[in-house]
Amino acid sequence: MTLDLTPGPVNLRDFETAARDRLDPVYYDYFASGAQDELTVAANEEAFRRHSLVPRVLRGAGRPRLDVTVLGTPAAMPVLLAPTAFHRLAHPEGEPATARAAAAAGVIMIAAMLSTVTVEEIAATGATLWFQLYPQPDLAFTGSLIRRAEAAGCRALVVTADSPALGRNERGDRNDFHDLPAGIHCANMGENGHVRQVVLSPDISWEYLDRLRAMTSLPILLKGVLHPRDARLAVEHGVDGIVVSNHGGRQLDTTPASLDRLPLIAAEVGGRVPLLLDGGVRRGTDVVKALALGATAVAIGRPVLWGLATGGEEGVGRVLSLLRAELDNALTLCGAATPGEVTGDELGGILA
Repeated sequence: MTLDLTPGPVNLRDFETAARDRLDPVYYDYFASGAQDELTVAANEEAFRRHSLVPRVLRGAGRPRLDVTVLGTPAAMPVLLAPTAFHRLAHPEGEPATARAAAAAGVIMIAAMLSTVTVEEIAATGATLWFQLYPQPDLAFTGSLIRRAEAAGCRALVVTADSPALGRNERGDRNDFHDLPAGIHCANMGENGHVRQVVLSPDISWEYLDRLRAMTSLPILLKGVLHPRDARLAVEHGVDGIVVSNHGGRQLDTTPASLDRLPLIAAEVGGRVPLLLDGGVRRGTDVVKALALGATAVAIGRPVLWGLATGGEEGVGRVLSLLRAELDNALTLCGAATPGEVTGDELGGILA
């Protein structure tokens, strides 16, 4: 599939419109939807609209440098690809197309445990990868997944902590979409010739995280943290980073926007570990607002899927290119020389 760029989407929301026209309506609903009334989905984007940027002038900062290093992993900008499942529902080439675009853009892709190709196939694209893990009660199988991620060259482990059960997706209920179509499966869950079921368990505790810490030397990020006390516990249990996230509004509806929780968690953590944020990022100005509130970087999910559905690898590349251009423009207009400058005292008072 070739993306027509004339006139083409000019921002990330345009890509959703284009993707809606191309996708099976059931698959579009799967990607776009959230839990129940989808209040949290809306809240994530609305939170960014409530903040304004107050630029600094005559700073002589020059054109900004966008590159960052997150937990030892360099990236061309403070934007990662969030872990999202089932890319082959969006495009036949699936996750490898996404990964090739990430590699070309020089950004980190967090490969989802529930991908439709294996982590080894994603890694073969040359993309810089982290690996996302849903904690499985079977620790032996969990250990095998971690070893595969390590062998594939993944540079960090992102443990999703906000899913002791599956959120109630009413769009999926209306569409009766509860199983993947023939020929598509959770490729990383294959074992001894069959595909294991993903098990979400409310029995998973902080002790489980301690066991994971003992299994790997990779940096571990805990994803799905919204409460400052959980952030403090995460640091005490040895995590290397935290992803402030409400799972894109797909788990517990009516949870607050990720952005609204970020300053509270930043205050609790006090710079001891880097913070990432996902949920609702649609503009370069959104990235700057997250940085100003304490994030080291952000992750985007749905916009990547819309780019993939619209034009495969080229579509994802265009999404990342547009966001990079917007971020460059926003930092320039704010008088910031680097993303790191936004998070420090140098640009104090940038938000209103």
